Amino acid sequence: MSRIAIGAVALLVAAAGLLALWPRPRAPIQAAVSVRAALADERAGFARAAAPRPFDFPADHGPHPDFRTEWWYYTGNLRAAGGRHVGFQLTFFRVALAPTEASRTSAWATRQLYFAHFAVTDTANGRFHAFSRTARGALGVAGAAAAPFRVWVEDWSAEGSGASPRLHAREGDVAIDLELSATKPAVLQGERGLSRKGPEPGNASYYYSFTRMPARGVVRLGAEALTVTGEAWMDREWSTSGLGADLQGWDWFALQLDDGRELMFYRLRRRDGTLDRFSAGTLVAPDGTARPLAEGDVTVETLAHWTSPRSGVRYPARWRLAVPSAELRLTLEPHVADQELRVNTRYWEGAVAVTGTAGAWSIKGHGYVELVGYGE
Repeated sequence: MSRIAIGAVALLVAAAGLLALWPRPRAPIQAAVSVRAALADERAGFARAAAPRPFDFPADHGPHPDFRTEWWYYTGNLRAAGGRHVGFQLTFFRVALAPTEASRTSAWATRQLYFAHFAVTDTANGRFHAFSRTARGALGVAGAAAAPFRVWVEDWSAEGSGASPRLHAREGDVAIDLELSATKPAVLQGERGLSRKGPEPGNASYYYSFTRMPARGVVRLGAEALTVTGEAWMDREWSTSGLGADLQGWDWFALQLDDGRELMFYRLRRRDGTLDRFSAGTLVAPDGTARPLAEGDVTVETLAHWTSPRSGVRYPARWRLAVPSAELRLTLEPHVADQELRVNTRYWEGAVAVTGTAGAWSIKGHGYVELVGYGE
């Protein structure tokens, strides 16, 4: 994606048949849905992202129900007293089950299904907590709105302002309550916000990001209530699109550097092991100016691997990333090796520490990495 979560939403569609009929069970769903199977969905009748279009805020912070899939993606790195690190992910997905609403009078009638993923990385204790929820977009149980901004699944929510939301999620004794505020304008990814994922017309998403959002609030881990500050990243996409038949998955990197720059890059991996030419990214300057990056502008070298003891899947686990035109040479190290989510689907997404050089100067930072399609 973008966060290329373009697939991450659609991955969940395989469960929609049952979920469309029954309320969410209280026990979390533990299913490993195949990326390939979930993306083989019918797209006829839905709107497509075919050409650049003007973005309209605050309306575009809200839902786009004519498109098949949509997501609001929040990740961040936080610090508590003494420098204790905590990472978080709170993501909301909307999936349309049909291009038009059926003629039904039931209050439960809806063509919209919502998913949410919530995860916290407790670096000090080497623990990763991940949860999911699923609900129909009916009876106020789940939904999205632009003005005032709100997206929610039950009592997990992002609300208040699209550029400065408050995030809330709690599952058992793990919770976040965070206030975010954008210090840079929205970055329109790709071609004025049109992010192409392949050569087919419409195989693209509308995509924007808030790449540096100061965050403050409280993270609860068991009996501990940690007052935290830090920085978050928000990705926003809507699309009616699937991965091409020759694509296996993607690696997505979103990095915030201490010189005020941000770097996003996603690698689309082909089945034959090569990178797809539609891999792309953006380098954002301290003043918010964004420069697009093509597949050949960034090199990524895997330095180590980690094998999940639960799924048996082998993931990349440490990286060297270089942008020669910007004289950036970075090393990315996960804060915790095991940041694998096994919720509606299985993927690795986690907080990373960044060290390296920018020309002759040392540089540090932090970010998030998403790995999808491994082990399939």
